[in-house]
Amino acid sequence: MRMLPRLAIIALILGLVVLVFAWVGGFLTPGRISGGRIANTLEAANGKVFPGFRRAHAKGLCVSGHFDANGAGVPLSRAALFPRGSVPVIGRLSTGGGNPMAADGRPVFHALGLRFALPGGEEWRMAIDHTPIFVIANPKDFVALQEASVPDPATGKPDPARLAAFVSAHPETQAFLDYMKTAPLPSSFANGTYYSINAFRFIDAKGAAQFVRWQFEPEAPFAALDKATLDKQPRDFLFDEMLARMKQGPVRWHMVVVLANPGDRTDNATIRWTGPHRQIDVGTLILDRATTEAQGDCRDYNFDPLILPKGVAASDDPVLAARSAAYSASFRRRAIEGPHPDAITAAQTQGASR
Repeated sequence: MRMLPRLAIIALILGLVVLVFAWVGGFLTPGRISGGRIANTLEAANGKVFPGFRRAHAKGLCVSGHFDANGAGVPLSRAALFPRGSVPVIGRLSTGGGNPMAADGRPVFHALGLRFALPGGEEWRMAIDHTPIFVIANPKDFVALQEASVPDPATGKPDPARLAAFVSAHPETQAFLDYMKTAPLPSSFANGTYYSINAFRFIDAKGAAQFVRWQFEPEAPFAALDKATLDKQPRDFLFDEMLARMKQGPVRWHMVVVLANPGDRTDNATIRWTGPHRQIDVGTLILDRATTEAQGDCRDYNFDPLILPKGVAASDDPVLAARSAAYSASFRRRAIEGPHPDAITAAQTQGASR
């Protein structure tokens, strides 16, 4: 008779596992956009699959260092990152797009993934971009945008009429395109500001919560690329510059927390918070080592923005869950496919063989 309770417990555990997989796969919520579907549309928009690479931000460079907290974040959140002290960081710098061999001379955004190893075994992972706004407001529109961006086999480019129709129906996407067209592009990964884009909730020691965004502001002085000569730059000039820069010494950014004002949208990453906001510098990110993905530690990390420590929680922005699901789907696929030489490693190997 004692076997029956044990069997019941085993059956319950197996049932919960099945439910989890069914939920992740979207079978329990058919209206939800699954991570697999997002990954599929990214692959289609890329024009081909690049085995072993991320489906977005495919071209990257590993970085590492530490974060020195100054203690100013403690009143905002009980997260273990904020008490005065230092924690190790592994990160990844990347450019937008799904082609790991793409040229750096493109008007695309730069991104930074971070993994903070906190005391007590906790982690905080971030995926932050140098643009303060996102291109769409919800997962359904993101999928529709990728579908409109699928290249025509005859031309190798998206159907301009289909893409124009999408943009016309989505003024927030037009606003993002206008931003990318008019805003200066940082001349280096090191001198751009990186934004959380989505809102999050900070929870303090008493359980009180407040909405925030954050940004990493560089100590390196800003300089802009000449967009008119982008296509004349060497293929890997941004990554080569960062490798050379970090051989000369560490690169630093200040983590600045921006507290929401009443009325700020926390569920829509296409809307920028405007006007005066309380901003608090909570510490300094110091990166002192850069390597190729083949040599570094970042390739097999998933910079999921919902891997959060106690004291930090997601907002009501639906894009956050979609980003998390898409990153997971992309990770599973490239793990099965196995690693392939990244662009920087390939270039170094070709140079050494000459």
